Amino acid sequence: MFPGPELVALHNPRSLITESYRVLRTNILYSSPDNPIRTLVVSSPLPGEGKTTTAGNLAVVMAQGGSRVLLVDLDLRRPNVHRLFGISNRVGLTNLLVEDRPLESVVQKDSVGNLDILTTGPIPPNPAELVGSKKFAMFIEEMKTVYDYIILDTSPCVAYTDAVLAGRISDGVLLVISATNGRMDAAIQAKKNFEKVGAKIIGVVLNGVNKSHLGYSSYYYYYYYYEDEQGKTVRKKKKKTHGRM
Repeated sequence: MFPGPELVALHNPRSLITESYRVLRTNILYSSPDNPIRTLVVSSPLPGEGKTTTAGNLAVVMAQGGSRVLLVDLDLRRPNVHRLFGISNRVGLTNLLVEDRPLESVVQKDSVGNLDILTTGPIPPNPAELVGSKKFAMFIEEMKTVYDYIILDTSPCVAYTDAVLAGRISDGVLLVISATNGRMDAAIQAKKNFEKVGAKIIGVVLNGVNKSHLGYSSYYYYYYYYEDEQGKTVRKKKKKTHGRM
């Protein structure tokens, strides 16, 4: 098995798409200077909006930047990280939590060098209970002593509570919304779900934008959040410009 073509940061590190992921990486690193984002939930309101592709490419560019990164497939219903990276899903997170296996027996190394991948392993009958357990929270705290960044690719957050439970114990949440398949009502509901548990949404990735509709030059937009002197959350929008494609 080989990494899928969606893993563009690995296959084509000089592409404009990979550069977009590097910009996203920089945004995350500087989004909260006083409380650095170490654990990040990557989710989407609905299935098929590109959250796993975003999580995987973000993990790759973070590792390429010299950070030690753990990518965890926390979608215990429809896991896809192992398919994205072309690796086995025979053992993984569920074996670690349920069978008390050591990390080194279930984690897989990627060719990037600084990137470790923890797939789901066997699908459990109770995904939400496992994600919301004290054992999982303790595991995340322990991983903070080993890795610089922990990226959690979770289930879609409108239909299931898994992502919200993970967001509660993470430093930030990144929402991935499809420009073609996304629904505004679902995005609003996703925001409400995370806010109910006090999770911090640090930004939104608009996925699948057709650059040919943008005229002479192509642009991509990204957002970052910070707190002003009064402690209020402020959103800034930046535009990155490239020449004609």
